[in-house]
Amino acid sequence: MADQRPLEVQLLAIPETCGSALYGMVDVLATSGRVWREISGLEAGPELIRTRIVSPCAEQFRCENGVPVSPDLTTEYSNVPEVLVIMDIWVGADDTVADRYEELSAWLKHCWSNGTIIYSACSGAIMLAAAGLLDGRSATSHWVYEDMFREQFPEVNFDPTPALVFADGSGRLVTAGGAYSWHDLALHIISRHISPGEAVSTAKFFLMSWHADGQLPYANLARQRPHADSLVRRAETWLAANLCHSDPVTGVVEVIGVPERSLKRRFSQATGNTIIGYVQNLRVEAAKQALEVSQKPVDEISVEVGYENVAFFRRLFKRATGLTPREYRKMYEPFWTDQSMRKMPHVDVQRKIA
Repeated sequence: MADQRPLEVQLLAIPETCGSALYGMVDVLATSGRVWREISGLEAGPELIRTRIVSPCAEQFRCENGVPVSPDLTTEYSNVPEVLVIMDIWVGADDTVADRYEELSAWLKHCWSNGTIIYSACSGAIMLAAAGLLDGRSATSHWVYEDMFREQFPEVNFDPTPALVFADGSGRLVTAGGAYSWHDLALHIISRHISPGEAVSTAKFFLMSWHADGQLPYANLARQRPHADSLVRRAETWLAANLCHSDPVTGVVEVIGVPERSLKRRFSQATGNTIIGYVQNLRVEAAKQALEVSQKPVDEISVEVGYENVAFFRRLFKRATGLTPREYRKMYEPFWTDQSMRKMPHVDVQRKIA
């Protein structure tokens, strides 16, 4: 590696970019091959990856939350990077974005046609979709954008569950899932372009771990899909308030006062889910919250959310989250078993709202 030039990786940043992910990616990639050797008392290694920030304009700007960004390069057609990472952007799940990035879309298509290997972190996949580069291909992003992709980019085979998705067989187009799955993306880039050993050393130094379970455990199963059917919205409200009802379908039909077949049809059209599927999501989400903050036995939680048959509840939970209830609880145990937090005095801070 010492006789080779460092791999140049350009990170695309715009005013909507998340600053922590941008500079986190810079730090992780730029220190690969060096920092682990230094802390191990070895001779400093060569620069393996050179990161540069690219943006449509050359002037310094502030991205989300006021983080300053000073671009190294601009998105000119003469600039065709070897490797490009589209960083995540703060975009509302209900925003219309198909025509928002026209100039960037043209540049991305130019890069793609000239051989650039393109990665996207979290919502950066939206720009790839807007450029049409994901049409007919598989992709992922934060799970909250599932409806956006279905409605605005129906040609994309969107999967909200994995941490990484390879859109094409050559691996030239890779999308990463939500928020801190940029960790997985950074480790993948180091492993692929440098070596798996360097990726392991980097992960050990930064205390990074691979999200092997993907995004499924983190998704909010109880979120409401936007729609204009007020009758279905009434049904959703009643189901949420009566999630432990012994026969939720019959109960909601009686309350809403329309034929069961009609309500089922309208509910499915408006929400993309069946009534019983919606109730199951509500119950699993309630169980998740109980597992996150309490040490109640799983059997007790099962009954509390409406399932006397605990074996059925465990199978349903595993199917919905990808984890057993015990595995899910283990993810959040540090929040309420951390002895150092228990010793900290509780402080009430009353904020004044002007």
